[in-house]
Amino acid sequence: MKKKLLGAALGAAMVCSLAGCGLKEPETTTTAPETTAAAAEEAGADAEAAEEAEDTEAAAEEGAEAASGEVNADAADDPAVTLVYAEVNPLDTVVGQTATAFKEKVEELSGGSITIDLQASGVLGAEGDVLDTMLGGGGTIDIARISAASLTAYGTAKSNLLTIPYTFTDREHYWAFANSDLAEEFLMEPEDLGLGVRGLFYAEEGFRHFFTVDPVSSIEDLAGMKLRVSNDPIMVATVEALGANPTVVAFTELYSSLQTGVVDGAEQPITNYQSNAFQEVAPNLILDGHQMGAVQVIITDDAWNNKLTEAQRECVLEASQYASEFNAQIAEENENAVLDELRAAGVNVVDVEDKTPWQEACADVIAEYSADNADLYQAILDLAQ
Repeated sequence: MKKKLLGAALGAAMVCSLAGCGLKEPETTTTAPETTAAAAEEAGADAEAAEEAEDTEAAAEEGAEAASGEVNADAADDPAVTLVYAEVNPLDTVVGQTATAFKEKVEELSGGSITIDLQASGVLGAEGDVLDTMLGGGGTIDIARISAASLTAYGTAKSNLLTIPYTFTDREHYWAFANSDLAEEFLMEPEDLGLGVRGLFYAEEGFRHFFTVDPVSSIEDLAGMKLRVSNDPIMVATVEALGANPTVVAFTELYSSLQTGVVDGAEQPITNYQSNAFQEVAPNLILDGHQMGAVQVIITDDAWNNKLTEAQRECVLEASQYASEFNAQIAEENENAVLDELRAAGVNVVDVEDKTPWQEACADVIAEYSADNADLYQAILDLAQ
């Protein structure tokens, strides 16, 4: 699961390109009827160099093919199985594209013995509904992409640590965690607790930031504002620590709540902010990055143990690594492009150069929610070094 599939493929492709550029057209001589020993030696050297370059190119092409993933012959001969994958967002979002990458890679690696029935745009219900179905053993949903905090209500104390404000300093810090052995321990926590699901891989939607109806230029400007939150204790405590009033509003009602003054602002990753057109009613965005939008893809124990063969499980794990790396590639690119579009459209985007006051304001929240797993939380922090 630690193989860097995308990196290897890109590297191999680069070698192919360099090898191709290094080839010379053979020189021909039409004026000298005789070939001198020196000329023969040079011609032989050119031929040898060309042959070596061709060998290098062929080897690189083979490496690229291997890195992109070969069909698992055993899985290809296994009985066909269809797994239903629930995604609450549309397929054109970062997480939707990640789901598509996972689907295509699983089907490719398994030689078609596994089909991923990808149901996007929330057609199978909101995230809570999907989790209830999966944990309840309904059997109608096999795989789902959820936020890292979603399982905390079911007792996953480790995942709770990922939602503590200002835990991750930057994207590199988050991916250092997501690619570590520590992440595998977190992914297996629901299985260890007997919840009936296990994690396959981590991904992200970008850091979450506050956006407001009225301009905000500093932490002081949040004082007294009604900020929409989900029913998450850590986010409620975070908003309170920043001097604002947490207000629980259903996400589907957020646009109208901003429009009518029920709330003064909310928080989301940048791409979600744009895709839901929140800039139309709350055109002020302050980039405080209080929380990484960490997500994970989970699979039910029933699907893992009873629907998939050992060879098919290998395909799923390899595709998981591929999809995680794919997400890491596109998430930042998409976010930067969206941010440029928002600035060009006139959104008031405020950069936060120094997050120290924000972190200090949340010091008690950080201490309270990391206390039960202080060593584990410190291990996450240490990955930034």
